[in-house]
Amino acid sequence: MAENPQLFGNGMPVPFHGEMFVLARDGVEFHVDKIPSAPGGHAKTKGTIYLSNIRMVFVAAKPVGNFFAFDMPLLYVHGEKFNQPIFHCNNISGFVEPVVPESQNRALYSTHTFKILFKEGGCGTFVPLFLNLITSVRRYNQFEAQPATVPRVDPMQAAQTPVDDMMRHAYVDPHDPTKIFLQQPAAESQLRRRNYHGPADNAY
Repeated sequence: MAENPQLFGNGMPVPFHGEMFVLARDGVEFHVDKIPSAPGGHAKTKGTIYLSNIRMVFVAAKPVGNFFAFDMPLLYVHGEKFNQPIFHCNNISGFVEPVVPESQNRALYSTHTFKILFKEGGCGTFVPLFLNLITSVRRYNQFEAQPATVPRVDPMQAAQTPVDDMMRHAYVDPHDPTKIFLQQPAAESQLRRRNYHGPADNAY
């Protein structure tokens, strides 16, 4: 994960080189623990989830303390589960490993627990696309998520996963307000990122 990734003024994440956004889903509630900038270390807020071939990014509608966004590389997510409780809303829960700078000690960083709750509308479009994409990323990169090995994997290698065909054949649930990007959203500039710890640069 990477807390508070770079965003454009409209809330869209600044993309990486080779990144392709698959969908955006508004009106979700997001929970994540072990956030130093959030009150009590736990962030719970509503906002938008963006899903790409590299990562999933939650962008809060309103900041919680100094927390306003959360970036989860797909190759660092594990233990994901789609939950359908009888008396509560459908949700996806799981774990994500931190993106540790090369100069830092991995032992100083803890695994995060996250939950995405679908309180506004269905999830018949989002959930299959998310589960299919994360499975494809792991298979294409010959990687099975295990906490002990996740931090050693370059999250950017997920950009090589072909997702075009999956997007074209995605099932669209009329009760799910998820927006699928058949064309990439127009960016406010040509800024792109090359890695998780460097600044954005110009693509041209």
